[in-house]
Amino acid sequence: MTSIRPLPLVSIITPSFNQAQYLEETIKSVLEQDYPRIEYIIMDGGSTDGSVDIIKKHEAGINAWVSEQDQGQTDAINKGFNRASGDILAWLNSDDTYRPKAVGEAVKFLMDNPDVAMVYADCDFIDEQGRVIGKFASRQTDYQKLRRGYAHIPQQTMFFRAKYWKEVGPLDPSFYFAMDYDLWVRIAKRAPIKYLPGKTWANFRIHTSSKTNVNDERGWKEMLRVHYRDGGSFFAPIVAKYYLRKLIGPLWKWRIKKT
Repeated sequence: MTSIRPLPLVSIITPSFNQAQYLEETIKSVLEQDYPRIEYIIMDGGSTDGSVDIIKKHEAGINAWVSEQDQGQTDAINKGFNRASGDILAWLNSDDTYRPKAVGEAVKFLMDNPDVAMVYADCDFIDEQGRVIGKFASRQTDYQKLRRGYAHIPQQTMFFRAKYWKEVGPLDPSFYFAMDYDLWVRIAKRAPIKYLPGKTWANFRIHTSSKTNVNDERGWKEMLRVHYRDGGSFFAPIVAKYYLRKLIGPLWKWRIKKT
């Protein structure tokens, strides 16, 4: 008799603070997934803009939530994963959204490829109104490429095994921006990560107050911290990329719109 593998539980964390303008769309994109085993946890940092009312509106589909002061996004994600019991983990920021079927497709790939630690896919850039304005330059990467600065992973699309969170987590709270890059480096050092071309799993919202829009240079500085921490040299591609980004930083918005 052929045994039927039980479907793994997927824990999704949404860290949020005063993002009521986008939060409901984020929540609905999780709750409307067709995958049947999702544990959804929202960690709100004590919002005062109506976010709590939105969370309560959808409380029936949310497994756990809190609204309390925290130490920022990284702290909120760590607290969320401390509550999580899933076999597969992900986080979705409160201004981004999943595309339909994203969770189920990610789970299927990880079930079919037990050697892979993390999977990610394509991602669209969207504006404040949810209109697609470009595409994230997703590419296959690995530990060596990540160390050189080839971080072609849209965080919104990544799903990884809880086993590796237990081994290399939590996120480093000293990072404001590159905590995801740091996690990818630590995971990829232990096991393969895989990009699935042709699968669009999320929307990455670009708006005036988004961290990516405001703090791109800070993110690259933090990536250099990981590089030097792990024994990297000044004469390395990631360092050259950092200085190149400083030169082209003012063209960031234009690049997204023309992608």
